[in-house]
Amino acid sequence: MIKFTKMKLKSKDKVVHDIVQELDNRSAVGYAKYGQTLYDEQTSGVKDLKKYLQDVKEELMDAILYIQASQNCLRDEIEECYINDKKES
Repeated sequence: MIKFTKMKLKSKDKVVHDIVQELDNRSAVGYAKYGQTLYDEQTSGVKDLKKYLQDVKEELMDAILYIQASQNCLRDEIEECYINDKKES
């Protein structure tokens, strides 16, 4: 078992602190789901570089889908505002 020391962030940026907290939360979710950490995966040989790169590729493809869905939502909201402005005019 690896012994960790409490990390004190040097950053004064709340955004950085929020992201670090989110990373920690995601790690806990991953551990609960898969029963191992990324470090465990790496050091046990469960995944090799090829598998990690495939994971990255799949995550980036998902990100593109989320970006497109977000753009669609934004477009719809802009169109709705435009229609509402026309109705009020």
